Amino acid sequence: MGNENILLYLEIVKASLQESKLLSFEYIAHHGNKTARTVEPYQLVLKSSHWYLHGYCHKRNNFRMFRLSRMSNLQLQKRTFTPREYQKPALDFADILDTIQTKIKIRIHKSIMDRVLDFCTYEHFSPDCEEYYIVNFPFIENEYYYNILFSFRDKCECLEPLHIRTEVKRRIQKITTLYEN
Repeated sequence: MGNENILLYLEIVKASLQESKLLSFEYIAHHGNKTARTVEPYQLVLKSSHWYLHGYCHKRNNFRMFRLSRMSNLQLQKRTFTPREYQKPALDFADILDTIQTKIKIRIHKSIMDRVLDFCTYEHFSPDCEEYYIVNFPFIENEYYYNILFSFRDKCECLEPLHIRTEVKRRIQKITTLYEN
């Protein structure tokens, strides 16, 4: 989704918030599953440079967060709704992160330093000769974080812990197998 669409979607969501009107859209969830949703909008949230809609989903009968970039065909409905009592989403994930996040040691080339700084602070960096840094990188063992590592391409090597380094190597070998034939 282009930046223009995000800006348009932000305007549509703002209008629905001001007028208490339902929103409908198609949503692409994990693994590419597309579902039609009707949502009572409650809040726009900017998290990790991505916009989310926090709203009550009629399909799930519960509050959900929807990433705007995964929406298509966003429509402001004529139907209004009476706002429900709701609790704003907890956006301070520090306690949760401490329990599921681990620090991994990566060696990065200085050319990607700015990108790595999107995920941690400069205090996590130690120089490793002129061209490289060793970084204590915050990591959660899931698809999203492995994809972050892969986005650094050949400018990043996972040094430790061994089980994550081994998993990165396994994934690289799986990709390599695709190109052998």
